[in-house]
Amino acid sequence: MPLSLKQIFFLLFASSIFAQVQEEVNAPENIKSIVFKGPTEDQFPIAKMGEPIFLEFDDILANEQDYYYKIVHCDYDWSPSQLLKSQYLKGVDNQRIMNYENSYNTLQPFSNYKLSIPNEQVRGLKVSGNYVLEVYNNSYEIQFSRRFMIYSDVVKVGAIVKRARDFKYLNEKQVVQININASNAQLVNPKKEVKVAILQNYHWPTAIYNIPPQFTLGNELVYKYDQETSFYGGNEYLNFDTKDLRAPTAVISHIELDDIYHHYLFSDRYRFNRPYTYYPDVNGDFVVRTIQGSDSSREADYTNLHFTLPYAEELALDDVYIYGKFNNYELNDINKMTYNEENGMMEAVIKLKQGFYNYKYVIKREDGVVDLNTVSGNFHFTENNYLVLVYYRDFGDLYDSIIGVGSANSREISN
Repeated sequence: MPLSLKQIFFLLFASSIFAQVQEEVNAPENIKSIVFKGPTEDQFPIAKMGEPIFLEFDDILANEQDYYYKIVHCDYDWSPSQLLKSQYLKGVDNQRIMNYENSYNTLQPFSNYKLSIPNEQVRGLKVSGNYVLEVYNNSYEIQFSRRFMIYSDVVKVGAIVKRARDFKYLNEKQVVQININASNAQLVNPKKEVKVAILQNYHWPTAIYNIPPQFTLGNELVYKYDQETSFYGGNEYLNFDTKDLRAPTAVISHIELDDIYHHYLFSDRYRFNRPYTYYPDVNGDFVVRTIQGSDSSREADYTNLHFTLPYAEELALDDVYIYGKFNNYELNDINKMTYNEENGMMEAVIKLKQGFYNYKYVIKREDGVVDLNTVSGNFHFTENNYLVLVYYRDFGDLYDSIIGVGSANSREISN
């Protein structure tokens, strides 16, 4: 029997909803210091099948509000997969986060929440692939969401970093070359069914997708591209450390106490026209820590960080933001800088929990393009970490699995 117009409309409407890409939802102003990671220290939640992942965040309203979580399985392109929840989840989600405590001995009160998976309600995940963790309040309004990945070691993934061969970008870009060894796996039509994603410093906005293998050598897939897998090198991130509320570190000019502590950073400078200088960073990440107590989750206080950058013609009349993992690289009014006519400085004040932070300055142009490196510059020497995710969907499968993970660092860059 042919479908009616009403049925066709419903199917088209439903497919448009369920095919939507799961972008990360960033948190409201009261939720801060979101830490989401796997078994390693890097705040990028990727774990092998059976390994745990951890979430922690603060609510500075400090009213012990109830929060709930939900887990969504996604395909390679981050659209929800066709799997039923029972096909990828052991147990039941949509549960309240039970582990929370209030801050102790801090000027800024807050409630600290922690969640680990597996737990009593969600005993584990049945399949590998892309996932999204969503957190809701007690009115079932989504507060924030974060991507995470579960993988299996089916194939071996090798990666190396090289300088760009394009003379125009010789001193600015880095190229990632990959080989996938599938000798221990039966991959049907790998040129079509295998997909990769390449991330620089765990940064989704600049990830590279949909790169097919350049050629195959037996059971090995080889990706020896130049332009197609190249990234701008950027520069090392700037940093500051507020683990001691009362003692300024090298980049902090002075500290004041009002309702909470205020840490004033020395004015930063433009580095695009200066020689590259290496100093260790954590590639945009941050670590909560304090020497004022033994429990950083509850005893690390919040301080107001004051940033300044001299105005220069490179900024034009476009918007300038403080950029880093501390707010998941979001561009919003909180980390947007304003021009001070009296001193000719771009300024911003951001409330952050005590710890070690990386940050940089980025420009949002009038056309909406985010210029990541005009202020800091691009250098092929820059230390960057690269992650390679290998996805596979066999004929008849309902989802994309992650069958291998590889990594490389530009410290070993070669020509």
